[in-house]
Amino acid sequence: MNIKRIDHIVITTQDLKRCLAFYEGLLGMEHREKNGRHALHFGSTKFNIHVRKGEFQPAAKYPTCGSLDLCLIADGPIEDIRRELEAKGAPIELGIVERTGAQGRIDSIYLRDPDGNLVEVSVYPQR
Repeated sequence: MNIKRIDHIVITTQDLKRCLAFYEGLLGMEHREKNGRHALHFGSTKFNIHVRKGEFQPAAKYPTCGSLDLCLIADGPIEDIRRELEAKGAPIELGIVERTGAQGRIDSIYLRDPDGNLVEVSVYPQR
C-alpha cells in the first residue's frame, strides 16, 4: 500500500451558516450542496460538513465540534494573506510565525473557525 494524500475530512458544526461564512466567505472555498449533504471544495480536496454528530454513517466514534487542528497550504506571500484576512475581519489568533510542514519550513497564521477548530493557513517560502 502507498498512501498518497488526503481526499476529504469531516467537520462537525453547530451552525452551518457561520461555518460556511468562515470557510467559503473568509477562506474562499466553494460550497456545494447535494441531497442535503454539504461540502466545501478547494484544490483537489474537500471538507464534508455535518450539522449533527454522526449525521452520516459510518462516522467517527466520538465526533465533536471544535476538535480539529488543521493546516491549509496557500499560494502567495504570507504578508498578503495576513492583510486579506485582516481586511475581512478574520479572527487571527497568532501569526505570522515559522513552523514545520510536511515538506519543510512554512510561515503560518492561526485562526479559529466558529466551532473553535484551529485553522492554520500557511505558505512554503519561495526558494
